[in-house]
Amino acid sequence: MAMEEVTEERSSSSESVTETVLGSHTFEIKGYSLTKGMGIGKCVASNKFSIGGYEWGMQFYPDGKYSKDNSTYVSLFITLFSNATDVSTFYEINLLDQRPKRKRHAATHYDHSFQCGPCVFKSRGSMWGYNRFCNRKDLEAATFLKNDCLKIRCTIGVVVTACSDSSKLKTIQVPESDMGEQFGVLLDSGAFSDITFSVRGQKFHAHKLVLATRSKLFLTEIVNGTEKNEDGEIVVNDIEPKVFKALLHFIYRDSLIPDKELYKSRPSLYSSLSETFPVKLLAAAIKFDLSRLKLMCEYVLCNNISINSVVYILLLADRNHAAELKFACLKFAAQNLTAVMQSDGFKYLTQNYPLMQAELLKTVVECMEPYIGEQKHESVKSQSSDNGH
Repeated sequence: MAMEEVTEERSSSSESVTETVLGSHTFEIKGYSLTKGMGIGKCVASNKFSIGGYEWGMQFYPDGKYSKDNSTYVSLFITLFSNATDVSTFYEINLLDQRPKRKRHAATHYDHSFQCGPCVFKSRGSMWGYNRFCNRKDLEAATFLKNDCLKIRCTIGVVVTACSDSSKLKTIQVPESDMGEQFGVLLDSGAFSDITFSVRGQKFHAHKLVLATRSKLFLTEIVNGTEKNEDGEIVVNDIEPKVFKALLHFIYRDSLIPDKELYKSRPSLYSSLSETFPVKLLAAAIKFDLSRLKLMCEYVLCNNISINSVVYILLLADRNHAAELKFACLKFAAQNLTAVMQSDGFKYLTQNYPLMQAELLKTVVECMEPYIGEQKHESVKSQSSDNGH
């Protein structure tokens, strides 16, 4: 009997998808007036930022990048820092008008590039931008500067091509962890609580196991080492209820409490600064060895560093052993020394904290060393050239 051969036909398909992955970065230049005169070809650089899987950076040249423009224009460029080749992009650079609800597109390559095709960053260190980004006089006469601060926003669209095989299973999306939210519900509900705090008359319910897991010092200092009232509640008088609530919020949720008082403007006096909510929360974080909360408070205070507040925040950071915050203050003060020296805070520092003043001046010298070394190198190079003639 003859056997009939049966063949099975298999089919497959794939698709290529090219899209633009967008991202933006805002570069804030504080103390703009102090950057003028730093020299043609010298720039102020942003931190590196990631968009589309690549590392980027912005360079602002307050006196221009090239001598032919004689410092008439400021220059602005985007640089690729990743080890990559032929990265196709579109980009947009905006000077932000700092009046409410206003924005001006000072220069752009993004809006019209779809018609002529993307620009290509050939390799690491490749730059695209504008040699004559903006006339410096126009820049300084307009409303882009506020409190000697300039804000620049860069939007980059990276062209990405991906090929997918339809025979493969679809990727399963895993949601973000909501454990902190669930523990927060446990705290708010008071369910299964086995300990109650009386903080200056205000009651807080909590769970010994959670407190002990998150902070051994919390359990030792408060649960085991503090007096109880007639109702068996732990009496706490050295922490304000608002601060204690924020402390429990972090212990259960691992995040800062959403309170506007954490982020509002800081007082410009050392004594009043010490009475603010973030400073009190910082002290509580240090007391109970909550290192993550401590850094969160340092971050909040760091965002409020200014010419008038930097000295007071520096002293506070030193007193609380907040190393990251102290370093940020020293660096900011060193980079803006002329303006800082004219502030009331610097007079207060000079009169009351001479050792801290000496530490600040030491930081100034350390910040200047690379520039001084460069100047010496140029001087020796010039002398060698002259001797050669």
